Amino acid sequence: MNSHTAARADPADTLTGSRPARSAHGDDALHAYQRLPEVARYLYRPPLTREQCARSLALRAAGTAWTEDGDDLVAAVCRAEDGALVGEVVLKLASARARQAEIGWIFHPDHGGRGYAAEAARAVAALAFGKLAVHRLFARLDVLNTGSVRVCERLGMRREAHLVDNDLDGERWGSEYVYALLAREWRAGEAI
Repeated sequence: MNSHTAARADPADTLTGSRPARSAHGDDALHAYQRLPEVARYLYRPPLTREQCARSLALRAAGTAWTEDGDDLVAAVCRAEDGALVGEVVLKLASARARQAEIGWIFHPDHGGRGYAAEAARAVAALAFGKLAVHRLFARLDVLNTGSVRVCERLGMRREAHLVDNDLDGERWGSEYVYALLAREWRAGEAI
């Protein structure tokens, strides 16, 4: 991205705390939530098969350099007490030139409402605005995904857009919110 950014970012170096993120989990743990229709509906794609999860995990393990549009980082989110995978947070470089990144999260519904998504998203946002020198972080989410709306708001993101019927998920038109936060706003919010 720029001279302040390491050539290869490792979120595991930065994400620590009561619920550490780790990078090595089997495709069974990933498939446990990626296969669920209630998870896939907010991602505008069908549930993933075990084989698709295995391919996805192999690609993630290879990593990216975080230098080109489309490069991404994936942080596995695990319970501190037993290391069980509960979800993931994804950071995708949308524009290297403009230093803009998209953040997203996917969690097993059995672990909803416990603060895992907000805590992990906050750690990844700190990585984005810190080590990766992102200028603008944004999230796109289905308007029906009230849990993700709450995570965006807990991060201090503002709703910038409401796109109506902008995507077709099977037979259902989906509407989308776009939330965003600038680096200076993040720094100001962290100072409070």
